[in-house]
Amino acid sequence: MGLNLPLHGNERLEQVVAKVDASERLAALWAASNVTAIDRMHINDHGPVHVKIVANIALKLLRLLVDGGVTPSVVADHRLAPEDAEVIVALAAALHDIGHVIHRQNHEELSLILAPELIEEFLAGTYGVRELTILEGEILHAIHAHRRDIQPLTIEAGVVKVADALDMESGRARIPFTAGEPTIHSVSAMAIKKVRIGAGEERPVKIEIEMTNSAGIFQLDNLLREKLKNSGIAQYFEVIGQIEGEEKKIVNRYTI
Repeated sequence: MGLNLPLHGNERLEQVVAKVDASERLAALWAASNVTAIDRMHINDHGPVHVKIVANIALKLLRLLVDGGVTPSVVADHRLAPEDAEVIVALAAALHDIGHVIHRQNHEELSLILAPELIEEFLAGTYGVRELTILEGEILHAIHAHRRDIQPLTIEAGVVKVADALDMESGRARIPFTAGEPTIHSVSAMAIKKVRIGAGEERPVKIEIEMTNSAGIFQLDNLLREKLKNSGIAQYFEVIGQIEGEEKKIVNRYTI
């Protein structure tokens, strides 16, 4: 399954994404990650669909930030181009969860074991040694920092962290929950109907979250708020969650 990213004329991103889409090894890692998550642990998706959603959200967030006057860290610190920042967030999103093939616990650190060889493969031919080395470090940092309690040190890593949390439409919340069980995690996940991302009025990014039930506030308060607060880029975001129309009943009865 391809990432299907909007390239916007970024030739380096196009070259890298073509290699990602053609990689049998990465496709196998994505599929195996879901074996761990879905088949063995019986929690929600952490495989190719999640990766595609996060990569697209991350790229959109980064472009909105740049349009809003925010300078990517790889530009400010290494004098590379905004197009290279797009490569960083796309590859970090593509590789951030592959550690699930080893285990769910500490999967962020486990992803760092598997990612370097793939990063070098995807960047080779597009970048010289210096640029490749810088991008590899930035990508690995973003993978590591998508863990809840790790503070990102770059704009790009913060973008990936927030994008990961925003894969929450129609029951796709990032707080792991057991499918079919009526817990606050699963009920709140089903309450999220739509996530809209666009330019803000007072800040570069506006996130509007449409809920069918107020239980969705649990997702916003326990995941999105925490990840955004610990992203290093919270000051650039407006977040609004609201219920459209009549509140929908999710659970008819709960017994213990």
